[in-house]
Amino acid sequence: MLTVKKYVLLISLCLIAHTAQAQFINQQAPAPQAKESVVFKNSNDTAQPTQPKPIKQVRPQIPNEPIRLYDNGDIKIIAVVNGEMLSSTDIEQRAKAFVMNTKIPFNAETKRMIIAKVIQTAIDEKLKIQEAAKQGIEITQKDIDASVQHFEASNKIPAGELKNLLAKGGVSMKVFREQIKSDLAWIRVVRRQMSMDGELTDKEIEDAINESAKDMSTPKYMVSEIVIKKPNAKNLEDLVSNLRRDPRFELYAAQFSESPSASNGGNLGWLNAGQLIEPLNSKVLSMKDGEVSDPIQVGNDFYILKLTQTYHPDRDKPNLPTKEEMRKFMENKRLEEVSAKLLHNIRQKAVIELRN
Repeated sequence: MLTVKKYVLLISLCLIAHTAQAQFINQQAPAPQAKESVVFKNSNDTAQPTQPKPIKQVRPQIPNEPIRLYDNGDIKIIAVVNGEMLSSTDIEQRAKAFVMNTKIPFNAETKRMIIAKVIQTAIDEKLKIQEAAKQGIEITQKDIDASVQHFEASNKIPAGELKNLLAKGGVSMKVFREQIKSDLAWIRVVRRQMSMDGELTDKEIEDAINESAKDMSTPKYMVSEIVIKKPNAKNLEDLVSNLRRDPRFELYAAQFSESPSASNGGNLGWLNAGQLIEPLNSKVLSMKDGEVSDPIQVGNDFYILKLTQTYHPDRDKPNLPTKEEMRKFMENKRLEEVSAKLLHNIRQKAVIELRN
């Protein structure tokens, strides 16, 4: 029988996967206009010769620092989203869920980014549910109940026990259910839009496979990025120190990076030499597999790079994707693009007032 401690760990890891299935874009980034990072000199898609090895998950120690927006305990309005309010209690609960889900420490170096991230995510939850309602998409309590039951069954949690286990981590069941509702609503909104855009054709898939095969003769570099705008570039050295201790670079990128690549955990894919602008290109060429760079300033942005893996055609045997693998890859890519565009448009039209 699993202990409560192990159950809480199981929930936290599974919550990440559950949220990732529906959160298709970086909550803080504006809608991307290109398919790749803005630092590319060209927008040609890069080949995918191999996949990097899975990164081992770790469990960093999380300080017991209380997560509060106001020390006196007052409940205040943090934001108003198209007339619907978000309170300090809402944000504090979501911050607890964030720390439990991601295992990112809540401390002096991360608390500012975590709170900003949680506020934006909570705003987007409201926007997604509101958009679904406009389109006549209803998420019922039965839908949410079914999703909770499926979550419990999939993770071998006794029926009805999830509420108690979440409470052990200081997370209310209400917050968990609201996040499920937002996820379910947004999935239906995005898939409805995708169905209007038509299906991928066999020719599109075959062309993509052929294009990948053409670009296997040169060395390539699997690179990920975290981009922080200059006004928000506080404590970057502390962030780099965390990244070098904690191998979950993709998780930090998904939560904190201000680049469109955050939707893919900061992963830029396989790059050829010269595909990044200077000084980023030179830095990548000088790095070793697994290395995380110091912050690099380019204009008004700061970049933190990770070289995950290198590919050399004379050493490594490339593995071309199957037709079905390429179809899934292209469908996911389209899903992200449709979601990014929709959410950006909704944000532009929304009336959002930030307070306190």
